[in-house]
Amino acid sequence: MSGLQRISSLASADCFHRIVFWQVPLRSGATSSSAQPVIAAKQPFQVDLQAGKRYAWCACGHSKKQPFCDGSHKKDAPKISPLRFEAEEAKEAWLCGCKYTKNPPYCDGTHKEDFVQKADLCSHPQL
Repeated sequence: MSGLQRISSLASADCFHRIVFWQVPLRSGATSSSAQPVIAAKQPFQVDLQAGKRYAWCACGHSKKQPFCDGSHKKDAPKISPLRFEAEEAKEAWLCGCKYTKNPPYCDGTHKEDFVQKADLCSHPQL
């Protein structure tokens, strides 16, 4: 996995599954006025993850292919990189749309907070 940094691994003895996460390192010299993501959606995205498939969850909020990365961060948010992960089992998941989850890429309910519900949405995503 050259170029990727493993940032966490989740394991559950009860469910017998494991999901591995990587975050792509930032380019040196990248500049941006903010390292904060924009809110792409005020609700999570329901997705069907396929076992063994690699995904790149958009962490910046600028992608037009929410909840997944389309490379928009390179221009719009170079200080924020996508969260790459591989599903080790097929399952339905709710991926964060507000980009402020404390359990990325999964929704933790943060979208219900006032700061998300009262915020303007990013104009880029086609939701």
